[in-house]
Amino acid sequence: MKKYALSVVIAVTILFAACNSGSSKSGTGTSQTEAPSTTEHHDEHAVLGVQGLCEMCKENIETVAKSVDGVSTAEWNAEKKELHLHFNPQQTTIDAVSKAIASVGYDTDKDKADQATYDALPACCKYRG
Repeated sequence: MKKYALSVVIAVTILFAACNSGSSKSGTGTSQTEAPSTTEHHDEHAVLGVQGLCEMCKENIETVAKSVDGVSTAEWNAEKKELHLHFNPQQTTIDAVSKAIASVGYDTDKDKADQATYDALPACCKYRG
């Protein structure tokens, strides 16, 4: 009987956790590539061309973009060399995000990383010919 009661408690706990997991991160259940809801901070979507090659580039580019105040999501597509952003235009601009990315060594459509910073990138991240 104790095993049965324990099994029921575990099953209910797992079910409850699974039901709440879809809304715990953003509260809306939308993916990062969907258009933002108009009730959420009035975010804008923008696409910025960003150079890079590998998964380390992806991690670095997305981390730097998300570190800019006002950026809610950032997802870089390595194949297309595009960074999709959602950001609050009252807190930041696409130019500020571009400058932040260039400051860590990645060229964007708007800004070029300085040579010394680019040279400091790991070998797998060097995209310049």
